[in-house]
Amino acid sequence: MTAATEPQTEGAITAPGLIRSLTLRDLVLFHIVAVVSLRWVATAGAAGPSSITLWILAALFFFIPQGLAVSELAARYPDAGGIYAWTKRAYGEGHGFLCGWCYWVNNVLYPPNILMATAVIATYAIGKGDSGLADSWSYVLPTTLGMLWFAVALNIVGVSTGKWLQNVGAFGSLLPGTVLAGLGLYALAHGPSATPMGARDLVPDLGNFSEINLWASIAFAFAGLELAPVMAGETRDPARSLPRSILLAAPFILALYIIGTVALLILVPSKDVNIVSGFLQGISVGAGKLGVGPWLAVVCAAMFVIGNLGGIGAWLSGPARVALMIGLDRYFPPAFGKIHPRWRTPYMAILFQALFAMAVLFVSVLGKGTTVEKAYLIVLDTMLLVYFIPYIYMFLAYLKFTRLHPTPTASRPKALLVGGSGLLLTVLAMVVAMVPPSDTPSVALFELKVGGGALFFVLLGGFLYWRATRGMRAAA
Repeated sequence: MTAATEPQTEGAITAPGLIRSLTLRDLVLFHIVAVVSLRWVATAGAAGPSSITLWILAALFFFIPQGLAVSELAARYPDAGGIYAWTKRAYGEGHGFLCGWCYWVNNVLYPPNILMATAVIATYAIGKGDSGLADSWSYVLPTTLGMLWFAVALNIVGVSTGKWLQNVGAFGSLLPGTVLAGLGLYALAHGPSATPMGARDLVPDLGNFSEINLWASIAFAFAGLELAPVMAGETRDPARSLPRSILLAAPFILALYIIGTVALLILVPSKDVNIVSGFLQGISVGAGKLGVGPWLAVVCAAMFVIGNLGGIGAWLSGPARVALMIGLDRYFPPAFGKIHPRWRTPYMAILFQALFAMAVLFVSVLGKGTTVEKAYLIVLDTMLLVYFIPYIYMFLAYLKFTRLHPTPTASRPKALLVGGSGLLLTVLAMVVAMVPPSDTPSVALFELKVGGGALFFVLLGGFLYWRATRGMRAAA
């Protein structure tokens, strides 16, 4: 039986015209490319050994609960639109829209974030890593826009085509991470660690606001397992494949982040780690210890760029399906609900998302004295607040469904532990995301940009929903 004619899962919400071409292998790689980015290893490494403990705590209290909640919801309701459809089932149209809107608009903010980091790393792939090119907006802007529209083009021409960007991108994340881990182990076997990692060094200083802020970032690094279920309408046997794919992908994600951070700290003193390109520093140092030339770091930089392109492809294609379903429900303009007649993709939703991402990119660099790093951090913290709103809905929906209909895999006590842990850490991450870095010149300006930006997008979503429902009532 072909993907196009595979029977729908009974009771699942679907979208007409989509083709079921995603297999279990595609889903596993999709999870990896959507969640993993070695820039988080650099962020954690720059904070020192205590970040290892923060990784473990974030895994226990957020990543594992997230995986269990997503697996349960995807198995119960393999709906096209995933988190949007689950919230709508649990709490109705209004909450469903707010969840879907925040999820979609966050991914207007996400491409500038990841692509700015990619543009920085790309300078190493072309041998210009120490030239200052990465701090020039005349380089960063064109490079960022070129990568964005490359990913857009591939994902418009079909899931069967676009998924190969995600698949190759997953290996672009896995291979540099594996190289970094191997070089760290080699360096440790032949000398002391560059960063002391005694028991006291591993204890986080939770009285330090910057470290608390880091925990929010680390929790965010683990987010993304809910993205693949958004593609349920294009997945073969989604009720079975989606939970299995999370189980298979999760160990790779955990290993890359935790072991990668340990390896980086073995190779480079934490005070010298660059917040964006630190993992490449580790690979360069490790290659030198191994007697390998600079080509290894160049290759890993190129792989990182490929991995991030795959990540952008995933974060364009997934949220576009949320916008598609909102468009079909008539809360977005009808154009969002259009499927391309040849390629069977929500091409208008993808195009709108890319155009809005361009606008956000330009806005993020306005202001005297703005640097790549400052813009990167402002976009990151704004994105945290907006993105975690759908997570609150997801954990609440999980708690509601498992309370009403418990199963052997989701009994009420287990569900309360899983959902409660994920929900509490989500709220904590949102609160501490408002804490600025210690070297921020103006705390008030930082909070205005981050909190005000997030509030603006939420209120804009409320206005769009009000306008859409008023139009529906007038037409009735």
